[in-house]
Amino acid sequence: MHYLLFYDIAPDYLERREKFRSMHHALAWQAHERGELILGGALKDPVDGAVLLFRGDSPEAAERFARQDPYVQNGLVTSWKVRPWFTVVGDNPAAPVKP
Repeated sequence: MHYLLFYDIAPDYLERREKFRSMHHALAWQAHERGELILGGALKDPVDGAVLLFRGDSPEAAERFARQDPYVQNGLVTSWKVRPWFTVVGDNPAAPVKP
């Protein structure tokens, strides 16, 4: 199953993120190397959030990532939520549906 981690960010996120950016990216690459995080990044125009795509049997990896993320721990992320995403088409969908 796929899970989307949605971040809402603080108004001063861009000004404050540099201090925590390398730690955030290290955490993300570690999750990727474990096969949990597939893709992640900030939304643009405007920069007002981020979305990270996880794969697993439960939302646990995405939730653990959010709780450990220095952006969350230091208030750059004002709220987050994980939503299951029932993928059916594309590279490695959770439940492929073909005509």
